[in-house]
Amino acid sequence: MIDAYDFGRITINGKTYRSDVVVFWNGKVAEWWRKEGHRVHLEDVVSILDAKPEAVIFGTGKYGAMRVGSDVIDKLESEGIEVYTAITEKATRKFNELVKKKRTVLAAHLTC
Repeated sequence: MIDAYDFGRITINGKTYRSDVVVFWNGKVAEWWRKEGHRVHLEDVVSILDAKPEAVIFGTGKYGAMRVGSDVIDKLESEGIEVYTAITEKATRKFNELVKKKRTVLAAHLTC
């Protein structure tokens, strides 16, 4: 569960992270480095696809600066994965809601 989010930091199950993260439904958390800082490309979601989630939520930053490519959304949806994008604050709430029902992944940009 996501305990808290604020610009540049996120607290997950009591541990605070200060870099972008991918949070899996089973509690695993991985740092998330992308090919291009404010754009998500297919190669940025390989580990997410490999995990076979039912839903993926992209937290696009405090102010929504990160963009998710339409090719990424199309690929995830073609695999039967629900895709949501929202500013990170809303995305964390959506994750906490969905993770109780589905294998859900949050890919969160923590700053702008």
